Amino acid sequence: MSPHIMASCPFNPPLKKPQNQSPPKLLAVFFQSYLIQRECPQTFTTLFFPFHFSSFAMISAQQPPFPNKIQKVMDGQTEEEETCEEQCDSENCTCSSKHASSSAELGSDSPVTLKILQNWVPRISPYFDKEHYTYVGHQIVIQESIEHFGAVVWPGALALSQYLESNQEQFNLKDKKVLEIGAGTGLVSIVACILGAYVTATDLPEVLENLSYNISRNTQNMNMHKPEVRKLVWGEGLNEDFPVSTYHYDFILATDVVYHHAALDQLLATMVYFCKPGTVLLWANKFRFTTDYEFLEKLGNIFNTTILAEFPESNVKLLKATVREN
Repeated sequence: MSPHIMASCPFNPPLKKPQNQSPPKLLAVFFQSYLIQRECPQTFTTLFFPFHFSSFAMISAQQPPFPNKIQKVMDGQTEEEETCEEQCDSENCTCSSKHASSSAELGSDSPVTLKILQNWVPRISPYFDKEHYTYVGHQIVIQESIEHFGAVVWPGALALSQYLESNQEQFNLKDKKVLEIGAGTGLVSIVACILGAYVTATDLPEVLENLSYNISRNTQNMNMHKPEVRKLVWGEGLNEDFPVSTYHYDFILATDVVYHHAALDQLLATMVYFCKPGTVLLWANKFRFTTDYEFLEKLGNIFNTTILAEFPESNVKLLKATVREN
């Protein structure tokens, strides 16, 4: 097992299906099933009740508001500006131009509030582990498994896939080099391929077989750039496997890679390594834990960060980050 758990799974640890398991192991498997049902009810339905046809509805707990300090980072507000805001009248404040330029630099436009659409297509299928989606006019069949949390489609992937489909003028992927970290089932990478990108989908070794199968199955007969699937362990062997002199990406995509695990520093280091001047990082994440917001604060301290969209029903935020120019 890698030093950190798989990049695309939001819980820890990955568990196996019960096979003559002892009671404690069975309880762990039942807990895993509960997590899948809570976070991805459409996956739970297909895996355990394949002939159930109710519409897909995202079910999630209430999301806490942004902590004040993190909100200031997202708004581009420094402690000095906060003090000024408290002491100065808004009409007479001599610092207003400084506030405006700071906000403009970070992108102060309010994020779009969206809802994850039902691109999941309920079907009668002899397979308990396949999900059918429709994006950019193409039917996408994703093989899932409860063998690994990284082999499940999580809400962030649905949100980013939907946003890329709906905002092709803003983020034109045609003939662009795209790297997905923590690709999981490969749904987002497949959508990026359909949109014309040169895609490299990466994840941990134990996820690559299912990832390769999904990407190959959904892109082999299409007129598009052939995608690549590669191993990537956050923070390990980056210079050896992806030398800067050879690899430069226009877009870095990541979904639900931040949750309560021990590799957040390695993840941030990986994002910093791949994000060069001109690179756009698009990160969609369901915010569940305090550690998620702490990571967001660290990201905002390093990159120019903007919230592009929020999906309140599923507690997902979609962010854009770019390298700060000196």
